Amino acid sequence: MRPVYMLSGGITRFAKAHPDKDFRFMVKEAFDYALDDLGGKLTTNDIDGSIISYFSDHFTFQLKAGAMVQDYVGLCPKPHVRIEGGGATGGLCFQQAWESVASGRFEVAAAMGFETMSHVETAKGNEFIALASDTNYDFPVGGYYNGYYAMMVVRHMHEFGTTEKQLARIAVKNHNNAIHNPYAQEHLALTIEDVMRSEYIAWPLKRHDICVMSDGAACCILASEKAAQKYCENPIKISGIGAGSDCMRFADRPHGKVLLMPHEKESDYKNLKYPGVHSFRAGRTAGLNAYKMAGIGHPLEDLDLVELHDAYSSSELQTYEDLGLCKYGEGGRFIEEGHSTLDGKLPVNPSGGLLACGHPVGATGLMQAVTTFWQLQHTIGKHFGNDKLQIKKAKRGLIHSHAGTGTYVTVSIMERPQ
Repeated sequence: MRPVYMLSGGITRFAKAHPDKDFRFMVKEAFDYALDDLGGKLTTNDIDGSIISYFSDHFTFQLKAGAMVQDYVGLCPKPHVRIEGGGATGGLCFQQAWESVASGRFEVAAAMGFETMSHVETAKGNEFIALASDTNYDFPVGGYYNGYYAMMVVRHMHEFGTTEKQLARIAVKNHNNAIHNPYAQEHLALTIEDVMRSEYIAWPLKRHDICVMSDGAACCILASEKAAQKYCENPIKISGIGAGSDCMRFADRPHGKVLLMPHEKESDYKNLKYPGVHSFRAGRTAGLNAYKMAGIGHPLEDLDLVELHDAYSSSELQTYEDLGLCKYGEGGRFIEEGHSTLDGKLPVNPSGGLLACGHPVGATGLMQAVTTFWQLQHTIGKHFGNDKLQIKKAKRGLIHSHAGTGTYVTVSIMERPQ
């Protein structure tokens, strides 16, 4: 495997609906932004192939939408493939592009993702999303994801004493970050009281604890070291990737030993039933694999920012623990003590995350990559029109994509070259 770098990226604004833009137009908008940011050095002639991600054919009412995107951005007759993996679709797309370059198949690859969820009413959209659960077992008994995540965090509350107010702190943090992100869908200045007063959707999760459906697109340009030197003045290296999986039905997940991070020991978890339904074994596995590849021994000390999959405030809190930012059971205290805020030890979701940016599924993981890329280039001010979210001296960042109830998770680590 050879080194792989990210050269550029682009995002459309995520929105409840883009009535004047179909999926092809949105992807081209993000794609053109990425090319323009390289000052015309890279053209479609220089891109060897693409990976195109979108979650559901139901939202577009169109099979082979990826072929239509390939044509619309001007990459025919070059190869492309469609990637789908639930909520991890964008993260999978990013890693497939990495593999295409790392293997030597492509010198330059375009990873492009989108979703147009506004074509249906919210209830129908929830039904489509629920098709990513077990349709023989979970779905027939009313299994929507709001209910699944509510059940999982209730177990976390029972095991560890996690509180609704701790979840609210995550929603407040992410929404208030997004005020300064022009690409975010929601710009709400929230207080803990605002979140606590918002209506319950599935106890203990409230309206502000849950991300919204979105339309949007994102694009990442990845390349070999040789191509990076040719086309980009400040490329960012992808130093580690990891992925993990778990049983489709979370009730089937066996108990066993905790997969230990390099800085942890067995005595830390001698009484913990793992993974249970309070934690995501796939996320822990993905993190471990990426850390090993990137040479990370202690993520809280070795990372400068994290963009993680917070479709629910509860899943952000659970993922703190899965990624080893704190011990299992200490996620509530981690947010309560402010460690994941912009000024904390390790800012998490400085973009606003899915809670505030929105979640056009096929684009979400790529959006995380683009914003992390800009953070590591120290160009947030240029792309956002303000530098309020720029993490000073950021050198290494992590992006995390999560599918289903934790059935598939990807973790990718990016860093400024030495």
